Amino acid sequence: MVQPVQIIGTQRSGSNLLRLMLNQFKEISAPHPPHILKRFVPLLAGYGDLEAPENMRRLVGDVCSLVELNPVPWHLPLDREQVLQRCRENTLYEIFRVIYDLKAEQEKAAFWVCKSMTNVNFFRYLESFEKKPLYIHLIRDGRDVSCSFRNAIVGDKHVYNLADFWRREQQACIDLGNEIGEDRVLRIKYESLIRDPETEMRRVSAFLGLSFTPEVFDFYKSNESLETARAGRMWQNLTKPILKGNFNKYKQQLSAADILLFEHVAGDMLKDLDYDLDYPEERKRMTIRKEDVFYFNRLNDQMKREALLAADCEDLKKRDGQKKLLENIVGRVVKVKKLEYIGSRSYEKKAII
Repeated sequence: MVQPVQIIGTQRSGSNLLRLMLNQFKEISAPHPPHILKRFVPLLAGYGDLEAPENMRRLVGDVCSLVELNPVPWHLPLDREQVLQRCRENTLYEIFRVIYDLKAEQEKAAFWVCKSMTNVNFFRYLESFEKKPLYIHLIRDGRDVSCSFRNAIVGDKHVYNLADFWRREQQACIDLGNEIGEDRVLRIKYESLIRDPETEMRRVSAFLGLSFTPEVFDFYKSNESLETARAGRMWQNLTKPILKGNFNKYKQQLSAADILLFEHVAGDMLKDLDYDLDYPEERKRMTIRKEDVFYFNRLNDQMKREALLAADCEDLKKRDGQKKLLENIVGRVVKVKKLEYIGSRSYEKKAII
């Protein structure tokens, strides 16, 4: 039985670096994530009762299509009927597990790693797997995470929203450890990983019960690294050796006002995770009104639109397949919702096809 490993934390924390190093172990399959749960959980209502075979089959088909359209190829032929037959229950979480199992089996791996870090929000469902997952909580200074998000296509852009999101994600990871016990959770700091990678990767190896191999540091030469870097400009560093000085960039890239705002929102979490604050006293005197939050949210939306307009056309094109698929699925869901609202059950199946 394949052992699931879930990386948790917040995106833009070095999770692709960790994934690619883990992928160097012959025992581990660590593909680039299509974010199955993040994208499909909000759409589940539109599929109806998954105990109905046609609804489950439709969901399997859509999830398989998402994987096949991933900007970093999986090179995995997906037989919809095989996926369906291997699901022990009619749930999205089983589809997710089966697809990752199939990828690991293709590579003759004993472990699979998913780095869709928002899966921390679904961990109670992951805990229903017959083989309980192991979790790696990858932690990075939230102020540097904010800088990285600002330079990426994805995610929030205003420091208030980024601080609030980072704080909540880190708390969810801590809550997970408190609930299931710390024996299945390994915490790694990104800063430690890049400054002393051998020590940290030996810790990872021991946690997984594997023998350490120096080949993990050749990740940047692998085909998986090259394909990931080709899929987006925000992953270009993955074709280089570890950048040991890639921390505290926020001190140059964020204004004093932005740093203060981040620390006001998420300073307690920064301290809990052993990061020093730049403005420990000033943040206590700061206040944020409801109208400030409204303004921050509106500005965040504007910044996200501007980031998309400024994005590399080739990067967007590589994501276009998944985008169109999800837009098509959302269209079906909207039709179903409308038909349910007017009480017409007879046309519901037609609407979701």
